[in-house]
Amino acid sequence: MTKKFTKLALAAGVSAAITLPASAVAEIRIGIAGPMTGPVAQYGDMQFSGARMAIERINASGGVDGEMLEAVEVDDVCDPKQAVTVANRLVNEGVSFVVGHLCSSSTQPASDIYEDEGILMITPASTSPGITERGYELVFRTIGLDSMQGPVAGNHLVSLDPQRVAVVHDKQQYGEGIATAVRDTLKESGVNVVMFEGITAGDKDFSSLVTKLKQADVDYVYYGGYHPELGLILRQARQADLDAVFMGPEGVGNSDINTIAGDAAEGLLVTLPPSFDEKEENQELVKAFNEKGEDPSGPFVLTSYTAVQLIADGIEQAGSTDPFDVADALREGSFETPIGTVSYDEKGDMESFEFVVYEWHADGSKTPVN
Repeated sequence: MTKKFTKLALAAGVSAAITLPASAVAEIRIGIAGPMTGPVAQYGDMQFSGARMAIERINASGGVDGEMLEAVEVDDVCDPKQAVTVANRLVNEGVSFVVGHLCSSSTQPASDIYEDEGILMITPASTSPGITERGYELVFRTIGLDSMQGPVAGNHLVSLDPQRVAVVHDKQQYGEGIATAVRDTLKESGVNVVMFEGITAGDKDFSSLVTKLKQADVDYVYYGGYHPELGLILRQARQADLDAVFMGPEGVGNSDINTIAGDAAEGLLVTLPPSFDEKEENQELVKAFNEKGEDPSGPFVLTSYTAVQLIADGIEQAGSTDPFDVADALREGSFETPIGTVSYDEKGDMESFEFVVYEWHADGSKTPVN
């Protein structure tokens, strides 16, 4: 079963500026849950931008089986407690579907609520394997797992013939999870991992960590976590003349790290999803983003767009708006999307997903290296 032609395909020639008419009744409510505020709000901007665009284009093409989509946007600040609060709010708002959450530590507790309440959730950004290891029926994602991304990063480091590697993380579900996957890959290849250490998210002074890294005489440092902390670590490492190459996951790969780290961001290695905005088949969609003054190149823009599209396609495939029917349709089908062909395993994970290693530059650009 392959869904080749979706409502979004039919809307290919429709300007994204077209919105739902005031007289129309929005009948399918989709919660969009992610960080509007807080230290990783830039990633939330990507998520909301992609989801809004998909909803606009679906509605402009007549909706889903004639029913309009309505977004209910909530800010979870990428905080687990706030995620539970907004998940309960979405339940009370009567949503049947959710695009979110973004941070794995928020997605996990929120997904417990959605599963209990019969709400289908597709996260466009959370990579922790634990989210889909619980046998839930209504949990999906449009991004790969740490167990996919970690080996890509670890094997790239192995190819560089490192002598002494430090692995650092922020003690959170996402950061520690990806760092552990990288560490294990390195050890399996016989690489000398001399440190595996956690820092506290939100800290500003990493001088003691930098001192330990210098004393350990490391030539590579892998960091699992987000850009606010790594940006400071990079800057302070440069100031202390630490001569080591740093690497991190998609949680560090955005322009804010340049604002924090300055020139010290040059040469950072980052694993990211492929540049979906550069695919030839996505150029009409890219133009629609550009016409709105929005950047489609962020790692979570088109994964979020795809999450909305899959909800729409799943409803059409199932002939039903019941989340359990839609979940069955998603597991049974194969769907053409801006991030490629999507098909799911029983856990709600994509059958395949690619991560690419990039070299980050001080001007915010990136160059693929694998």
